[in-house]
Amino acid sequence: MATHIRVLLVVLCVFALDQALVDAMISKSMYVTWGKHHAVINSEDLQLVLDQTSGSAVQSKRSFLFGSIEMLIKLVPGNSAGTVTAYYVSSTGDRHDEIDFEFLGNVSGQPYIVHTNIYTQGNGSKEQQFYLWFDPTADFHNYTIHWNPTEIVWYVDGLPIRVFRNYEKEGIAYPNKQGMRVYSSLWNADNWATRGGLVKIDWNSSPFVAKCRRFRARACKFNGPVSVTQCASNATGNWWNNPVYSQLSSAKLGQLNWVRSNYMIYDYCKDFKRFNGQMPPECFKPQF
Repeated sequence: MATHIRVLLVVLCVFALDQALVDAMISKSMYVTWGKHHAVINSEDLQLVLDQTSGSAVQSKRSFLFGSIEMLIKLVPGNSAGTVTAYYVSSTGDRHDEIDFEFLGNVSGQPYIVHTNIYTQGNGSKEQQFYLWFDPTADFHNYTIHWNPTEIVWYVDGLPIRVFRNYEKEGIAYPNKQGMRVYSSLWNADNWATRGGLVKIDWNSSPFVAKCRRFRARACKFNGPVSVTQCASNATGNWWNNPVYSQLSSAKLGQLNWVRSNYMIYDYCKDFKRFNGQMPPECFKPQF
């Protein structure tokens, strides 16, 4: 009997590790999708380049459903107006799910804008924007998407900046059934990124370079429909489903409130004019 129990525990541990770990080296877990001559992958390091001929992008080889996705990123320095460095997870198709970090460049001396958004079943328009409390071009900083069946949390250097909770039972869509790959890109968005497209890219400052390193996906590997149940279960190893991750701690709430009080510059839930007073239903629900 004891032998059977030991074997069962070993099997459970192997399953848990397979679900929760992914080969973290960028060179083994990601590949270039466009701008092949403008992206360089070397072991743990990724360099994305944008010039007048092309931008560049990479994506993960695997899809995930729930867990923690993180990357260290050093953004384009100097006059980066009109450029966007994107880091996000997304499924595919017209009814895709997506969780975004987008970093909107600006003229020299002006702060970057961190643009966050979430798409559910193909519908977005849930933007929140922030300034950063440091120079994101001077060094690498950690940007993490934590995502489980209860909530999504965007983190910057371990500080939560935004939360989106699951109210699916009340008719509000939540991304919990589609596996999502990890993407990062650097591209020309001067038709909208800087002051609504008023400031264009200064190509004299090109090539623009964003650097990434230490990609980590401590997440559930998506292997088709069976993963919808497996990744949401309380099985051994599904650490993201532990009750401690169902809501921010009081300390994390304090950090969240500090960021939002001092650095938040746009919240779609306060943009009454945009929605003609018909605010999205999640705006009336507690998120924290």
